[in-house]
Amino acid sequence: MPCSQRNSTGVDIDELKGRREDSCHRHATPFTRRYGMKTIGIIGLGNMGRGMALSLQRGGYEVVGTDAASAVRAQLAADGIRVVDSIGEVVAAAEMVVLSLPTAAIVSEVVAGAGGIIDHAKPGLIVVDTSTSHPDTTRDLAARLQAAGMRIIDAPVSGGPRGAINATMTMVIGASDEDFAQAQPVLQAMSAKRVHVGPVGAGHVAKIANNLLAAAHLLVAGEVTRLAAAAGVPVEQVLQGVNAGSGRSFVTEHNFPTWVMNGKFDSGFTMQLMRKDVRLAQELTAGVGLDLPLTRRVAELWAQSADSIGDAEDFNRIVELGTRNALAAA
Repeated sequence: MPCSQRNSTGVDIDELKGRREDSCHRHATPFTRRYGMKTIGIIGLGNMGRGMALSLQRGGYEVVGTDAASAVRAQLAADGIRVVDSIGEVVAAAEMVVLSLPTAAIVSEVVAGAGGIIDHAKPGLIVVDTSTSHPDTTRDLAARLQAAGMRIIDAPVSGGPRGAINATMTMVIGASDEDFAQAQPVLQAMSAKRVHVGPVGAGHVAKIANNLLAAAHLLVAGEVTRLAAAAGVPVEQVLQGVNAGSGRSFVTEHNFPTWVMNGKFDSGFTMQLMRKDVRLAQELTAGVGLDLPLTRRVAELWAQSADSIGDAEDFNRIVELGTRNALAAA
């Protein structure tokens, strides 16, 4: 057996365990002393939830988690995380529950559905939703949780699986000042940057805005690189020029060198998830009564991309829109 093991994101698990021992005192002691919270629950142990669980454990917290998939639960148990079979068991054990789930509908089911968090109400519990969801869903759940003596914070994340497992994510947060202050040490153990945008729901508005911009930037950057190639100028040099000027973006500075130009396309974020986020932007736009032509066109292009770029492919593949053949019919 090798002396260390790397997980599916390429991160050395033994190294992370060593960091956990070094950081226990820094993260856990102030939180435990001030709020008495020692155990954090996580519902949803996929790529992001798994990384957050390991970061919290490394930060000195006891972690208990569950996932709908038994194989995912087994993987986390092998990583040393306490895994249980039900939402009720997570709620019973934890003072705070973190959700890492793919859609607003699933968040609603986990919180308010049969056998969900509200069915196992625990007064004083704080629910932290790190999913990218609809702000109206979050506000509705906030009211229902409050009636049961609980609260919710929306804290959607950026940074991908590596950011989750290395605690380098960015969070945009919707919460009351009091709830934000209470949750801050736990959020700090999972992330490098935290921006408190406003009350409940505001974090999801900010995240939808962020992902809409990223979706648009990828489309335009893909066209710019094809334009450069067709004009006979090396794409790498054009990107260097763009990144030295006012047209630069995170997409041109980070996505292209990290995942596009080298052909890796392994960010850990799928086309399916970004299409969902762009649809959320459409829904939010319609909900507030705005007509935003560019947003509408971005949404149309991302929807059309399903004809040639599969759901499971990396979201950066959108730069190839218009250059690939249609997918074979299922």
